[in-house]
Amino acid sequence: MDALVILTLFVPFVGFLINGIFNRYIGKKAHWIAVPALGISALGGIAILWQVISSGQVFENVFWTWIIADKLHVPFGYYIDNLSAIMVFVVTFVSFWIHLYSVGYMAEDRSYARYFAYLNFFVFAMLLLVMANNYVLMFVGWEGVGLASYLLIGFWFHKKSASDAANKAFIVNRIGDAGFLLGIFTLFAIFGTLNYTDIFGADLSVNKGLLGLALIFLFIGATGKSAQFPLYVWLPDAMEGPTPVSALIHAATMVTAGVYMVARSAPLYVQVPEVGYIVALTGAFTAVFAATMALVNNDIKRIIAYSTISQIGYMMVGVGLGAYWTGIFHLYTHAFFKALLFLGAGSVMHAMHDVLDINRMGGLKNKLPHTFWTFLIGSLALAGIFPFAGFWSKDSIIHYSELSGHSEIFYLTLTGVLLTAFYTFRLVFRVFFGEPRDKELYEKAHEAPPVMLIPMWVLAFFAVVAGFVSGWFQHFLEAQLPHAHFEHGEGGLILPIITNGLALLGILIAYFMYVKPAVPTSIGENPIIKGIYKILYYRWGIISDWYEIVLMGWLRSLAAGVYRFFEDLFIDGTVEGSAGLTAATGNLVRKLQDGKYSTYALLMTAGFILILYLLVL
Repeated sequence: MDALVILTLFVPFVGFLINGIFNRYIGKKAHWIAVPALGISALGGIAILWQVISSGQVFENVFWTWIIADKLHVPFGYYIDNLSAIMVFVVTFVSFWIHLYSVGYMAEDRSYARYFAYLNFFVFAMLLLVMANNYVLMFVGWEGVGLASYLLIGFWFHKKSASDAANKAFIVNRIGDAGFLLGIFTLFAIFGTLNYTDIFGADLSVNKGLLGLALIFLFIGATGKSAQFPLYVWLPDAMEGPTPVSALIHAATMVTAGVYMVARSAPLYVQVPEVGYIVALTGAFTAVFAATMALVNNDIKRIIAYSTISQIGYMMVGVGLGAYWTGIFHLYTHAFFKALLFLGAGSVMHAMHDVLDINRMGGLKNKLPHTFWTFLIGSLALAGIFPFAGFWSKDSIIHYSELSGHSEIFYLTLTGVLLTAFYTFRLVFRVFFGEPRDKELYEKAHEAPPVMLIPMWVLAFFAVVAGFVSGWFQHFLEAQLPHAHFEHGEGGLILPIITNGLALLGILIAYFMYVKPAVPTSIGENPIIKGIYKILYYRWGIISDWYEIVLMGWLRSLAAGVYRFFEDLFIDGTVEGSAGLTAATGNLVRKLQDGKYSTYALLMTAGFILILYLLVL
């Protein structure tokens, strides 16, 4: 296992170093290093998963002790169990196809080698996070994916919107990361160690109040990294990066880190179900909240971005309620169909000369047949239509939310089903159906090259079949992860019928609004409807204003105060004060050196008398 872990983890890092250091010489050949590096890593991920399945063991090893500071001993090692093996497979497998797709998508970019260097580093950081055997090493990977996202979101740094989006993602995540650090410190205060095996093997029933506080802090970190309310605001703006980057962030790496962290800490969260309820309720609210903003957005990538925020919310519901396998199962299926949707959006943008506004599209079904069919498969999976992958994972979460007895969470998840189906097929119908709304763009549209289409068809295949392992997946994860015990029995066919009915209703509403208009246009003139539309269109401006006025306003005032004190009073005062003192001293000495013999004689006499006085004493 040691060799497999080293190979899977460090080959992408080697690819990052080679392309990063020698990018000027490698240029357009960078993919010959980056893509095979991910291919090797993906094969290693498959081998790790197979070895865990076949042996049924947990593999852990420490390569060296990394930090020794008094009682704090932090090893550099790995911890591979059923959960981390699945995550390694998902990260490497999906990332490989995104790398391959990038060969076609980024072919004309001037910074080709730099792009692939960053992409390799992103995967390395996520693998480090997943494979770590302690919270400190997890935090290193956690910060690594934050750095990689900053570099890739702002990849086209010459655009102010891209650099602003990168800064926003970095700063908002620092807020969450501060909570994560406080959680780590609190765990160390409780257990005296940060190694998984030592913490999970300790007596977890003691000091539940302090443990609950630690878990709340950890979840604050998860809300930042996984874009949950209220720290979701960075993710829609992250669309400023190249589209394959969006696929990587949303499907296989960064935003799933928070879900993985909660599931990794399952032995702790299951001890304090009150904190788990906070996690689940936050996820359920975020699922509906983000979906409402996707209803009226016209940016093809941002619609899918809001979808990610919403679907991560469903994952948080699963892990928060203690049904950890359901949250990870949805993470697993979501990786395939969300990567597919982003790559499909990239194919549309490639055909439409980077136009993002769906109001300028339409009628692309026949122009882009491969993109249409793969995008449709991804959309059906996202909407949760049977038997596509999203149906199995999302319905399992909704089922456990019903069994939990928390009706507010259950009804929020059902509401999300209806909204998800509507905004997803609003996107499909606006882009691929109807008459072209921009004739010039439509005439120039063309299908993507094979290097982009092959990854899309592979991901489409998994978006269809990935959910069929539902029963095995539950058994595999529950064999090692603790889980909450629900008093009621297994669900029947009623809930799937309800969820599929809600999804089909959402699709029908979208169809009769955008393909065969049957809704009177006068409804849009209703003041209430118009008001709701504006609120959603401006992304619940209340939230944005709160960030701008309360949080940003307070931070700006604090920064101005700090500037005035430290810059004007302390730094400038010290510099100018020392300069003034030197000048004053110089003026005094200058007066003593007036060139008159009588002055010098007086000074010499005074000095001689002072010396005699000191000698006598």
